[in-house]
Amino acid sequence: MDAINAVMDYILRYAQLFRLADIIDIGIVALITYYLLGLIRETRAVQLVKGIAILFLVLQLSAWMKLTVLNYLLKTTMQVGMFAIVVIFQPELRSILERVGRSKVGKLMDISTYTGAEDKASYAIHEIVTAAMDLSKAKTGALIVLERETKLGEVMKTGTTLNADVSAALLENIFVVNTPLHDGAVIVRGDKILMANCILPLTSNGNLSLELGTRHRAAIGISEASDAVVVVVSEETGKISVAVNGTLTRSMSEETLTKALTKMLRRRVSPPDTFDRIKIWKVNKNSSEK
Repeated sequence: MDAINAVMDYILRYAQLFRLADIIDIGIVALITYYLLGLIRETRAVQLVKGIAILFLVLQLSAWMKLTVLNYLLKTTMQVGMFAIVVIFQPELRSILERVGRSKVGKLMDISTYTGAEDKASYAIHEIVTAAMDLSKAKTGALIVLERETKLGEVMKTGTTLNADVSAALLENIFVVNTPLHDGAVIVRGDKILMANCILPLTSNGNLSLELGTRHRAAIGISEASDAVVVVVSEETGKISVAVNGTLTRSMSEETLTKALTKMLRRRVSPPDTFDRIKIWKVNKNSSEK
């Protein structure tokens, strides 16, 4: 009992030193850590975190056991290694920062205008779904990248400029076998097909099924590097898949594909700004006077 009372007194003594700010501080750090672990899950960065944790543990043990040479070598390695990590894991770090920018907090900084984007998105979705179903029936491979918040300028540099309205007929013609543009990916922004024959980065995820070919791995790769939604039609089976945030959903029907694209491509549209509201008010006023 004396030992238990001593431990309780020790805990209470240090608990009295805690301030509300300390609790908030710990809570924020815990949330950030949890969020970062969620971002790096199922990426190469997970192994990096494990390696750093092991090195840090060995470093503390070497200091405790007074292994001077080993401790010095580990300290030097970790100091130099921080620079190497930034270089080697640049794609993962960039992806994490982009996801933070696409979070709810990042979207508060967006400046949106009234553009009728919902109507354009509905039209584009209908044409893309129609094309995907026709290509699926013909077992014609296709790779359609639907751009969202993250712009794909680097990927577009590898393709051929089209800048054409989205239409099922055009998409189906692009992916006809043995035509000049059929091998690469199509980039769609809003209701426009901007580029065709684009080369996409392949995923580095080694846990994927061996059934997935280059087209599916490219779809997952670009969805890992951006927030794009990618529609894939398999040339072998004709099955339609959708890749988003590094996850591939396979065997989509016309109904599920339409619902998925409608949900993911719904853009936040703000009401007209002050200047536009004034113009609308004047038009309505003039109409009522007539």
